[in-house]
Amino acid sequence: MQIATAAWMSCCSLGNAGNAIKLCRSGPRRRRLMMLMWIILSGSLCLMVDGQMKIPPETVQQWAVSFGKEIAALSNRYSGAKLLQKKYKDVEGVVKMEEVNGEELAKKFAEEMEEMLGRKMKSVKRLAEAAEDADLGHEYNETLEFDYFNSLLINTVDEEGYPIPLGGEFLLEENEHFNKLPVSTQQSNIQVPTNVYNRDPDILNGVYMSEALNDIFIDNFQKDPTLTWQYFGSATGFFRLYPGIQWIPDENGVVTFDCRNRNWYIQAATSPKDVIIVVDVSGSMKGLRLTIAKHTINTILDTLGENDFVNIIAYSDYVRYVEPCFKGMLVQADLDNREHFKLLVDELQVKGEGKVKKAMKESFKVLNEAAALGQGSLCNQAIMLITDGAMEDFKDVFEEFNFPERRVRVFTYLIGREMTFAENVKWIACNNKGYYTHVSTLADVQENVMEYLHVLSRPMVINHDHDIIWTEAYMDSVLPNKDELFNTQAQSLLLMTSVAMPVFSKKEETLSHGILLGVVGTDVALRELMKLAPRYKLGIHGYAFLITNNGYILSHPDLRPLYKEGKKLKPKPNYNSVDLSEVEWEDTEEKLRTAMVKGETGTMSLDVRSSVDKGRRVIFLKNDYFYTVINETPFSLGIVLSRGYGEYIFSGNVSLDEGLHDLITPDLTLANEWTYCEIDIDPAHRKLTQLQAVIKYLTGKEKDLRCDTQLLQQTLFDAVVTAPMEAYWTALMLNTSSMDDGVETAFLGTRSGLQRFLRYTGVEKRVGKSFLTSTDKENMFTLDHFPVWYRRAAEYPIGQFLYYMPRQDTRAGRIVISSTAVTVTVGKKTAIAGAVGVQMTLEVLESKFRTIAAQPNDTDCSSIEGVCPLRCDSFDIECYVIDNNGFVLISKRRSDAGRFFGETDGSVMTTLIQMGMFKRVSLFDYQAMCKTNPHSVSSARPLLSSFYALASTFKWFLSNILLFLLEFNFCSFWHSEHFADAYVPKKKWNILQPCDTEYPSFIYEPSVKETNSIIKCGRCQKMFVVQQIPESNLLMLVVQGDCDCSRQYPPITLEPKEVKYIASVKCDRMRTQKIRRRPESCHSYHPQENANDCGGASFICLSGPLLLLCLSRAALVS
Repeated sequence: MQIATAAWMSCCSLGNAGNAIKLCRSGPRRRRLMMLMWIILSGSLCLMVDGQMKIPPETVQQWAVSFGKEIAALSNRYSGAKLLQKKYKDVEGVVKMEEVNGEELAKKFAEEMEEMLGRKMKSVKRLAEAAEDADLGHEYNETLEFDYFNSLLINTVDEEGYPIPLGGEFLLEENEHFNKLPVSTQQSNIQVPTNVYNRDPDILNGVYMSEALNDIFIDNFQKDPTLTWQYFGSATGFFRLYPGIQWIPDENGVVTFDCRNRNWYIQAATSPKDVIIVVDVSGSMKGLRLTIAKHTINTILDTLGENDFVNIIAYSDYVRYVEPCFKGMLVQADLDNREHFKLLVDELQVKGEGKVKKAMKESFKVLNEAAALGQGSLCNQAIMLITDGAMEDFKDVFEEFNFPERRVRVFTYLIGREMTFAENVKWIACNNKGYYTHVSTLADVQENVMEYLHVLSRPMVINHDHDIIWTEAYMDSVLPNKDELFNTQAQSLLLMTSVAMPVFSKKEETLSHGILLGVVGTDVALRELMKLAPRYKLGIHGYAFLITNNGYILSHPDLRPLYKEGKKLKPKPNYNSVDLSEVEWEDTEEKLRTAMVKGETGTMSLDVRSSVDKGRRVIFLKNDYFYTVINETPFSLGIVLSRGYGEYIFSGNVSLDEGLHDLITPDLTLANEWTYCEIDIDPAHRKLTQLQAVIKYLTGKEKDLRCDTQLLQQTLFDAVVTAPMEAYWTALMLNTSSMDDGVETAFLGTRSGLQRFLRYTGVEKRVGKSFLTSTDKENMFTLDHFPVWYRRAAEYPIGQFLYYMPRQDTRAGRIVISSTAVTVTVGKKTAIAGAVGVQMTLEVLESKFRTIAAQPNDTDCSSIEGVCPLRCDSFDIECYVIDNNGFVLISKRRSDAGRFFGETDGSVMTTLIQMGMFKRVSLFDYQAMCKTNPHSVSSARPLLSSFYALASTFKWFLSNILLFLLEFNFCSFWHSEHFADAYVPKKKWNILQPCDTEYPSFIYEPSVKETNSIIKCGRCQKMFVVQQIPESNLLMLVVQGDCDCSRQYPPITLEPKEVKYIASVKCDRMRTQKIRRRPESCHSYHPQENANDCGGASFICLSGPLLLLCLSRAALVS
């Protein structure tokens, strides 16, 4: 077209007035030929006005109206929406409409959660009392011989078929209550980490003593069948777990799990603490010493939690903070900050002379200022000194800053095999109520670091203060089936919290030593807690959430703790330190967060931009927030009711017989993640579905089931009202001659979680095979949310269908879902009763569109100004049907379906945004994962690159051999704990890391029904016409297809962009100390504490050959 027109215009000019044509002054034959060409082009291709194609808007409008009527009739017919709305209209006279009181609801939910958590605390208290009584009656026996069930060795035999020591037959049965794992509810068993000798006298005595807990475990479980794992973590390293399980080692056959590293153990064993880690990076710390020092720092960091505060100072000739941004302050030891410190510690280099005096002064200064300003934990304070020796006269520093109160404890870690300065390092610890340890190999680090926890626990132990602690949210990463759980459960419901309590020695002779025996605890799955805030009471967009005293999320439907690495789901590095302000980010002033962290009760409202369909579509809501504290815990509960959706709840009465009759039908299901009846109390009920449990309860077959009577009443009422739909759908299906090919499923859902559906197409022909199946979580009622089609339908006028393509297309083809909401009105109060719809193949809409969007050749074009006949199958015309968020449903190119229109045609989408027909909305994701690039390789020695690569390889190989030999302690060859875990993982650049992103969403402005425009694109112009399709959320676009504007208008994508912060802003964000609520108890001092128990040097033996290896490696590394 453009080429022909250009040829014609090269010899002719088109006048503006009346489109008069001046023909070239050439021969008659040439004139006739050119005239014929012009007539053909203008008649068969398009009409040119001022050199520009004109698409008649009235034609597009007619198409849109016709198409709208066609698809509305199709959706109404196969869904039965008008019938369902009539059925609910008919019962409006007998229903009772009530306004939801958010404050009362929040209070009621909080009380029920408090009662549930209180039962867990009572169970833990019984365990602690039993453990202490058992220890009091146990006399330590150095030569004790005792066989116990080791969870790693049970049900294992040797080559001759005999049970191996500490193994034996241990009966296991799969149990629904414990994530379908094989367990023994009759007894507990013992897990011992690989680096702990499983027949050590301390282990045998502790295991023997703790056998008394078996009866308590079983009794607790009988009293409270909702209990999950119960356990006792011993200070000596063993872990008693009920019910007993088979422990699975890692791929290397190693069990790295050590209960003493778990947050529940550390928090229960100590009070909150401020810790300054001071590390020597002078020249003498090179090689293996620096490696051990880094591992020691990381191990200390792993013992800290979100109620602790920390900083790290490195010293040589001068003092520097490993994170300059944290200079002179303490930062919260949450997961984000701990991981950040670990990356920086890995970069430490040695140089110069070690001058510890300046570093200690700086440390005392930071701790003193924090205490004076009311910052940090306001409890224990400690300095961790990691060095290979202290040569200065440092005593005056402690006299100036710490004597005589010794308020700050100092723990010292002497690194390496050299003992020259051992007395100096030990003096520092012993004179500052700390503990001295000598760390000569990497294998020594774990046990030696743990010593400081026992020291900090002394005041609490001596005083016998049994503080109950609750942990932040975490994932159980040691379960054998965790990968299966990651893939089958909602991400926000995978988490759990633990309640724990310390166990002390009551023996009088050891009272001043404050001996901590261990910690008892139990886990609480947060999904069980959130069941106490049922979805049906909160409305379509409503939800409940929990936060900790630090403002971190315990449970929230928008929490996404997992990310995908390849095909595998993994926990994000910062998954349990997501702040409420990062999820409820519209609360820009953090008023909601502040009030909840302070434990207040109240309410507030926010205008929010929410998203559905995995973040692709934005909806605007007015949310009312109601919040209160859960007593006896550090948690606060919030509930959200969206105006227009959660304000009213209605109920109606039907007879039990009538309700049961309509409930027991093959097309009906109930939301299996909702709790209609408690099926987790009695083991006999655990394999029942919710529908089966409801029927057994209502028919009197299981009278002891505990059921939600209000929800059952709503369910029976909805079952009766929706029952005629089955007959309606069946009649359509049986009339095969009038069925449209491609219409596959009719469905409905109600506010009670009831769903009905009928498959019009057999499974062998069905394209949407996964739709409304257990794997299709987005379109089902879950504990987290209502179905997408339900939530989206509620945003549109009653009777108007909403159309969209699900994001996850099936392999066989693509499907379209249309749905509309159904309401109940009493007086001036309206509540949404449910939604109804139909699922069809994309071809259904495409065929109807192709039929409509093509004017026949004999069309009367006399009254049409523009292209006539207009056809969407013309090569120079592009036609689209897009939804209200700009996603393509219909296009000539099937590959466009499901894509954002801005990616297909950036010029038209840009113009629509500029004209106000679409609005760009910015959304933020503070839980995103972004790609990171590793450090670039230096090119300083390009000519010698091959040589240096070879030299580096040799150096790495020799260094690792020497490192292995140095870590191998021949003196304790028979004790595996000295060389297990004797390695430090090398720095590995992750492909993805946590980040903040901004991403766009687009929404149609419904007040603009139609528009058209011309886009100038260099040498050509592009015309387009847009028309709203009545009674739907769809738009029809007809675009001139022969003008390429991609150079002037790049595609508009929905790709998120990382929010980059400049250095000063990033530092300010990192330094910001958000409001938090400190734990109520603190145990930092007791006058009876025996501070003389402050550690001592380990026996060291080193062979002559190994000494030579030490010297060789030191020379090599330097």
